[in-house]
Amino acid sequence: MFAVIRTGGKQYRVAADDVITIDKVKGEPGEIIEFGEVLLVGGDSVQIGNPTVGGASVAGEVVDQGRGAKVIAFKKRRRKNSRRKRGHRQEFTVVRITEILTEGRKPTPRPKAEPKPKPTRAKEPEVESEDAETPAATPRKRAAPKKTAAKKPAAKPKTAKRTAKTPAKTAKKPAGRGRKK
Repeated sequence: MFAVIRTGGKQYRVAADDVITIDKVKGEPGEIIEFGEVLLVGGDSVQIGNPTVGGASVAGEVVDQGRGAKVIAFKKRRRKNSRRKRGHRQEFTVVRITEILTEGRKPTPRPKAEPKPKPTRAKEPEVESEDAETPAATPRKRAAPKKTAAKKPAAKPKTAKRTAKTPAKTAKKPAGRGRKK
């Protein structure tokens, strides 16, 4: 048995135990969501909706919520010094289809799985020292102090040397073409 459902403006052909990626819908992982817009139910007897099949729905379990890869929208108008760059990550939901319901039935509740415990760091075993009163302390290595480089003497200022052989250029330049005096 299969069904065609509509969600997020798109249509999906689904069957029991299918895993589909759809546009984001509300729900935490493990929750059961119900799709009410069933356009077609196929199998032994085909039911075509006008526009939807009455009393039919599809139940699914939210597996994951996520974001897709970054899509870059870059627009440029040549010779106009105009550019626009925008990035976007589309949000999605991964859903496992559990059952296709007809005749107004409700989805069967599933037992909730126990949440996975968060991993914790294992504590290092304490090393017993000779002195039972003071705890064993591990010496920490400190970084060696940075060596400073010897300072160089300041550079001598450059002086302009002018000789008699090279006179200063004080003559006016001739006016260029199209230039007003």
